Amino acid sequence: MSSSSPTRQPQTFGLPWPDLNHGLLYNDVVRASDSELTLIEFYSSKYKNSAPLQGWLQRIRNGQITVDGEVVRDPSTILRLPWREPDAPYLLGVLYEDDDMIALNKPSGLQVLPGGLFQQRTVLTQLLCWATNKISPLSCQEPHPVPVHRLGRGTSGILLCAKTKHAKTQLAAYFADGTSNIGDNSNTSMEAHAVRKISKIYRALVTGILCEDKVIVKQPIGVVRYPGVAKGLYVASPTGKPALSKVEVLERGIHKNQTLVQVEIQSGRPHQIRIHLSYIGHPLLGDPLYVLGGQPKCLDSDFVDESFADDGGFLRPTKPVPGDCGYNLHAHQVILSHPSSNEVIKVTAPLPAILRTRQETEELISTTTNIKNAADGKCSFNRFP
Repeated sequence: MSSSSPTRQPQTFGLPWPDLNHGLLYNDVVRASDSELTLIEFYSSKYKNSAPLQGWLQRIRNGQITVDGEVVRDPSTILRLPWREPDAPYLLGVLYEDDDMIALNKPSGLQVLPGGLFQQRTVLTQLLCWATNKISPLSCQEPHPVPVHRLGRGTSGILLCAKTKHAKTQLAAYFADGTSNIGDNSNTSMEAHAVRKISKIYRALVTGILCEDKVIVKQPIGVVRYPGVAKGLYVASPTGKPALSKVEVLERGIHKNQTLVQVEIQSGRPHQIRIHLSYIGHPLLGDPLYVLGGQPKCLDSDFVDESFADDGGFLRPTKPVPGDCGYNLHAHQVILSHPSSNEVIKVTAPLPAILRTRQETEELISTTTNIKNAADGKCSFNRFP
């Protein structure tokens, strides 16, 4: 089993975010430099080499262009910048890299793909900038690395990205196979476990004291209408799709009424761990959205109306949404078959301090002290009773 990258030294990359304002129209993003342009000036300058001016005039007058969700028919409408993209962390750690794939250490607070309030400040943006600077002109036809799965914005840890089309296909198939096979009861057998191509292990801090040492959660996950979430919100639902999580207690904090757990997921439903842990009565500590039963705090039919699919023109939703942070969930370890060689690769992301056991913290302090002493030329002794 390989557990380290061909590049031995830890690496990080990321460029500070520019000061971005945005507005939306058609399928375009308006930048600060476009402010105060008229609608027709914007399109005539942006598409001057690819689309005739009369075509854009016709689209505008026919009501085919919307600005912030509203149809605009006047070509002389002046573009305004209605919102500022929120700040987000930008540094990404490289945990593993070879010619086929790269495993990143994503910080909490950074969104993976563009959506909602975050159009530029995403992992994908940083990944493309990094690849552009790294790839030589002779290999510019190679595809840029792309994430093959998602982590919630508030979730930290391992994010797998493919660097080739073959790797993208293989890795995507690993995730899809793990999810699609959950409905088959035979998948809980040791034989099924042995042939799985990928295993994902998370750390989480939950509210309350989980009494059982190990819990298997098989609650299906479905979608309900919810304001501020265009495609609906994922929740625990008897009519949803199968999902399986294996929860193991690592440490109980009696005085703080919280439990540190390890969760292995054999499927990949959106927000699965948050939903499953709240379903069994132990939501993630600080989770602003999910509460007991795997439901959102604010699921009230009084405010769910026919406009639920409109995400507010990228204004901040008034109710909690999945992208809100505050909880502690970390993708700690991934074990997978390499997409080209089939070699078993083990990738581990360092744990945040709050998600370490007391023993792990003590061992880390001891190791750090020994390294420092060695660097200073000092000796270190262990005392025994």
